[in-house]
Amino acid sequence: MNKSYLRSMEQEFGESSNAIRIELNRFEKAGLLKSYFDGNKKYFQANTEHPLFNDINSIILKMVGIDTIIENIAQRLKNVDAAYLSGNFAQGIDSKIIDIILVGNQIDSNLINNYISKVEKIIDRKIRYISIQKEEMNDYLRNTPTLLIWTNDQSIPKE
Repeated sequence: MNKSYLRSMEQEFGESSNAIRIELNRFEKAGLLKSYFDGNKKYFQANTEHPLFNDINSIILKMVGIDTIIENIAQRLKNVDAAYLSGNFAQGIDSKIIDIILVGNQIDSNLINNYISKVEKIIDRKIRYISIQKEEMNDYLRNTPTLLIWTNDQSIPKE
């Protein structure tokens, strides 16, 4: 179960600590979050014993589609020009494995692995990715069924 503290959420969401604190206190008061102190840090995590936890979790997973997840990962990474779905999902077939192609130069694989491991826990699916150089894109994508999910570059044609 993921846990987080106020300052890390402030950085992750780009919101003020006061605004985040107010919302966290509301969720905790409603019983949706549990908290505990470790040293001087107050950690929060979802209360999986709350009677509405499964329903809320299901709604969030449906609301946050795969395209949104990939877009969030791509936007946080530097040097990513485009992100494509490939494999079964690109062909409209549901699968426990999500294949992603990231296009860009000098993409930080450690950062990708960090984001992907977090997302995999949330969505309960395995994510496989390959990163290719922009110059390799046309040759690589020519014989691979893909679906463009996100682009940060005007020179990459949107389908």
